[in-house]
Amino acid sequence: MTQKPTACLALANGTIFYGMGFGATGETTAELCFNTAMTGYQEIMTDPSYAGQVVTFTFPHIGNTGVNPDDDETADPVAAGMIVKWDPTHASSWRATEELTGWLAKRGRIGMGGVDTRRLTRAIRQQGAPHVALAHNPDGIFDIEALVRKARAFEGLEGLDLAKDVTCAQSYNWNEMRWAWPEGYKPQTDARHKVVAIDFGAKRNILRCLASAGCDVTVLPATATGEEVMALNPDGVFLSNGPGDPAATGAYAVPMIKQVLSHDIPVFGICLGHQILALALGAKTVKMNHGHHGANHPVKDMETGKVEITSMNHGFTVDGQSLPVGVKETHVSLFDGSNCGIRLADRPVFSVQYHPEASPGPQDSYYLFERFSQAMQESTTTNN
Repeated sequence: MTQKPTACLALANGTIFYGMGFGATGETTAELCFNTAMTGYQEIMTDPSYAGQVVTFTFPHIGNTGVNPDDDETADPVAAGMIVKWDPTHASSWRATEELTGWLAKRGRIGMGGVDTRRLTRAIRQQGAPHVALAHNPDGIFDIEALVRKARAFEGLEGLDLAKDVTCAQSYNWNEMRWAWPEGYKPQTDARHKVVAIDFGAKRNILRCLASAGCDVTVLPATATGEEVMALNPDGVFLSNGPGDPAATGAYAVPMIKQVLSHDIPVFGICLGHQILALALGAKTVKMNHGHHGANHPVKDMETGKVEITSMNHGFTVDGQSLPVGVKETHVSLFDGSNCGIRLADRPVFSVQYHPEASPGPQDSYYLFERFSQAMQESTTTNN
């Protein structure tokens, strides 16, 4: 680095990284994680599951395709900041409507380039996801001791309910389907199933996948009660992804899910929704060392033997050893053997830890949305 650093990352253990700042100026504290995806930095930054986290991107080419409104997973970036190896270059994509640096600045998110991201990633893997303070000051003046104190004072994600911070303020309907050339996002005009989706921090592309699978989707806030869910007479209930500690969110979400489970309708959960469903069924969740964040995670379907390459983003996991009788483990990570899916043995209730909608990532697991649709079709036929 030949220029004076304008950004600083302070870890709670006193380790300091310097680099060149971009985006917004100021300071933020968060948990630090790394993401190994080669594409989709905009979708990652706007994924509500990253609330309370600064993301280190292991792929060096970040910013070269710019940003555009179609790729937002929610209205604004939710991740607290981003760390990259090389400073973002000018956008070179026909889809770009804005530069990454300006987009971050307008939305109050700090970026830092010129960092040895391999070293930083090794530190996260070896020591666990650290608490950090990230600062961007164009003058290059930093109070290092104060930044370390702020990193140490960060409360962390354990015991923290963040779903209430990223959920919708009120219910709404969703009918937009997945992007397709050349029309883009088309509306669902022939829905076959009525689905209530609980928004713990839902990504737009998950809702689009539900619509593409033939669902008329009504989205309810994370704090919705079982009575409010069932009052809409749904054919199925979907539990979305989201941030924070599932045990904390489960304080109000588990009673709702238990009430839904008392009705014989299909239930499908993803990510945080998977974890909270497991809690409602009697299992336990635990904080991971550094979590799973990327678009290249191999997962084995224990019932078919098929291996899927999946997109993941989670720092907590379901303890597979805690699953009660009647709850089957359906998927496991081939990286570390952690739980990645469950289902009830005798009912159409299932969930997965990974993101079958990808965005970014492979589309190996889209079939799960079709499985949910088929379960609702069979349930409706049986009940009628």
